Amino acid sequence: MNVLILMGSPRKVSNTAELCKPFMEELKANGADVRYVTLADKEIHPCKGCYACQKVEGSYGCVQKDDMHAIVEDIQWADLMVLATPIYAWFCPACMKAVLDRHYGLNKFYGKAKGSLWAGKKVAIIATHGYEGDYATSPFETAVQRLCKHSKLNYVGLYSVEDEDDLASFQTEEAMEGTRVFARKLLK
Repeated sequence: MNVLILMGSPRKVSNTAELCKPFMEELKANGADVRYVTLADKEIHPCKGCYACQKVEGSYGCVQKDDMHAIVEDIQWADLMVLATPIYAWFCPACMKAVLDRHYGLNKFYGKAKGSLWAGKKVAIIATHGYEGDYATSPFETAVQRLCKHSKLNYVGLYSVEDEDDLASFQTEEAMEGTRVFARKLLK
C-alpha cells in the first residue's frame, strides 16, 4: 500500500511529528511504501476560487505556481492519505487548511471538465490536541468526513492523543502502541 502522510504542524520538531514516528515505523514494517510531506516546508497559496482548474480535463489544472502541484502528485500516488495535524482552535493549522481548500482541482464538479482525480482513496487523521479527545477533534473530523463524502473518498478513522505533558505525552508506551495499532488497522 502507498501511504502519504501530510504533516500539518507548523513546527518541524512537534508533538504531531513525534506521534508519527512509531506510526511510520509500523507502516514500513508491514510493507507499506510511505511518503512523509512536511507542509510547513512548502509554499502553498490559498485557493483563489477562480475555477480555472474546473476547465482542465484529466489533470489538476490549478493556475497557481506553488508546491501544491507536487503534493497533488503525491496524493494521486497514494492509496491512503493521512492528515497528521495538531488541532488549534478546533481545526488544523493554516498550511493543512490551504491543502484541503485546494482540493478543487482534484474534483471536476464545477465547470466543463468532469470526473475525479482521487475518488476511492482512503483518508485518515492523526491528531494531537489539548482538551478531551472528541471535544478537541470533532469539528476537524466532521469537516474531513464531509470532504470525503463529497469527493467520494473513503474516510477510515482518527487516532488522537491529548497533550497533558508536552512532548512526553506522545512518547508514552500507550500513545506509541495506539499509533501502531492504528497503522495496522489502516493497512487492512
